[in-house]
Amino acid sequence: MSDTTPELHFRLAEAGDEAFILSLAERLLAFDLPAWRKRSEALSHLRGDLRRHLLDEPPGSYMFIVEDNDGEPAALLHLQKSSDLLSGKPIVHISDLAVPVTREGQGIGRALLDYATDWAREHGADALTLNVFPGNTRARALYERAGFQTDLLKLVRPLR
Repeated sequence: MSDTTPELHFRLAEAGDEAFILSLAERLLAFDLPAWRKRSEALSHLRGDLRRHLLDEPPGSYMFIVEDNDGEPAALLHLQKSSDLLSGKPIVHISDLAVPVTREGQGIGRALLDYATDWAREHGADALTLNVFPGNTRARALYERAGFQTDLLKLVRPLR
């Protein structure tokens, strides 16, 4: 890590981390959503999904809390083991990556991507994937700087 990046410690999330994790839900949606999406509906579903992955611990789902040297939570990283759609090879998918606004600009996002990359390699993945909305320009720039490339575009035709 660079001199400006704080030392970070990664650990699996526990039930006691629920408040911190849920506090990041709005941060995970802090960009312009496509016009047909309802922010309140997306936020409600996201909170439920985060809670489910934290408390039910579905197979292949790994939620990490990232702490600073003082033991204060600094970020969330949620990884999921899966398989590639076209090759069937093992992949790791970054389901959620969130850094609180108060920690923005400290290199934590990049450190999360580095950790995810190393973790995926250690777990035999052939690729590391993630999804990002077109309007999330800040995250897209971070991912592109980290070497992520477009693989598949998801197009949606709203029916309601």
